[in-house]
Amino acid sequence: MKRLKRIRRIKEVKEVKKLKEIKVPVLKKLCCYINNQNFKIQDNYISFPVMIDGKSKRISVKTKMTDKQKLILSSHRLGTMRIVIKNINTLVAQFVYEINEIEKVNESNNVMGVDLGIKCPAVSYCTDGSVKFYGNGRKNKYMRRHYANLRKWFQKAKKPTVVKRIKNKEQRIMKDIDHKISREIVNTAKKHKAKVIKLERLENIRSTTRTSCKNNPSLHTWSFYRLAQYIEYKAKLAGIEVEYVDSVYTSQKCPQCGNIHHAKDRKYICKCGYHTHRDLLGAINICNSTEYIGNRCIA
Repeated sequence: MKRLKRIRRIKEVKEVKKLKEIKVPVLKKLCCYINNQNFKIQDNYISFPVMIDGKSKRISVKTKMTDKQKLILSSHRLGTMRIVIKNINTLVAQFVYEINEIEKVNESNNVMGVDLGIKCPAVSYCTDGSVKFYGNGRKNKYMRRHYANLRKWFQKAKKPTVVKRIKNKEQRIMKDIDHKISREIVNTAKKHKAKVIKLERLENIRSTTRTSCKNNPSLHTWSFYRLAQYIEYKAKLAGIEVEYVDSVYTSQKCPQCGNIHHAKDRKYICKCGYHTHRDLLGAINICNSTEYIGNRCIA
């Protein structure tokens, strides 16, 4: 009996210790969420309730808003407002709002094929013959190398907070580049009245592509999925359909004779005499492809 009591006491002590070891989660960044029923926007002021000396009091805060932001806030149904601290003395209010999808009224049969890559972030080709190159792959690689070297230097200096801040800054810059490229692609599709934007599904591309010391870092930091998602939702808001096709031989198949062979660097020259840029060849084959897979990046 005494032994059983001791065992029970030991178990109870262990459970108490476990309860004491539980840590309360702490937010890394201070933020405040306010329901759409509790805030109002009038002119350049946002009013919302706060707790002052244990009592709820509504305050009005002056804001800086552009004309476009005022138009969005006044003409759309707003959701939750999120207030975050940026830098030291700056508060940023972020809003969720609903947008109605544009109905597909485009009667044109024009189709746009978009080839995504590393050296050239994106190339588009339309059935009307229009071609456009987007972004600067060399600049993107330079940015990646620059911030990677900075992180290495600060890691050796044992400054983890600076390393994290530099990584976050790099991610913000690369996201901004992807947003600009996707916006330009959708605007080009609208200009040429494209009914469909075709992309190649690059699922598992990192595991199937030939790797080397030279292209490994670029391949593993390539944000093709994020760029495809940005193109998807921007095209959807513009009333343009997005389709994904099979990526097999898109940069090797000749669109004239159908022969398959590798390109030399950026130049593609076929035995039949056809020659073009390698990435443009991919965009042409994507545009002409009938190997429909779906309308999402991942199945």
